[in-house]
Amino acid sequence: MDTSFITINTHSSIRLETKRGTVIYVDPYGFEAAPHDADLILITHTHFDHFSPEDIARVGKPHTAFVLPATAMGDFIKAGFTSEDAAFLAPHEHAMPLPGIEIETVPAYNLTKRFHPEENGWLGYVVDVDGVRVYVAGDTDDLPENREIACDVALVPAGGTYTMDAREAAAFVNALKPAVAIPEHYGTVAGSADDGKTFARLVDPGIEVVLKL
Repeated sequence: MDTSFITINTHSSIRLETKRGTVIYVDPYGFEAAPHDADLILITHTHFDHFSPEDIARVGKPHTAFVLPATAMGDFIKAGFTSEDAAFLAPHEHAMPLPGIEIETVPAYNLTKRFHPEENGWLGYVVDVDGVRVYVAGDTDDLPENREIACDVALVPAGGTYTMDAREAAAFVNALKPAVAIPEHYGTVAGSADDGKTFARLVDPGIEVVLKL
């Protein structure tokens, strides 16, 4: 499957572009340039490496649409943004923040770690990009409730400490059975540069692994 429409800037800063040129960012972070090309920005949660007002300003433009966890409204407004073009959602909701762009929110939390509590209502996203269901997991562990997510491409954290490690991420992907799996969230804030290779080695042969970090 062609994944050229998916770019990882760094860490878990992800860019998707539709065939019509609609640009979607998930958790923009670590930008030196300022492309100002975001039609839609999805935020998974409010940790600094996922909700970065400086990087949002670098990729945003007038009337960029936003989707964030419902619990992030205060942080969003405190950072100087307005709620006019923003939707604040809980897990298990559906929305169409832009014409033709459908998203589904899914849970993202830790089972035994303390970094991402379930009660915070933080999010992963399934985004329909030209008929391809792209699952961006956010900062999460391997949640039994998420193993039923239907997706063609799965972007999952693999750096450990705050999320699944490479082995856990591979087991999760093997249960999901997407056509393509892409590891992220390793090699910078968490994990090492080798986590992607470990993940790729452990993913079932029927799933294509694409390394973009």
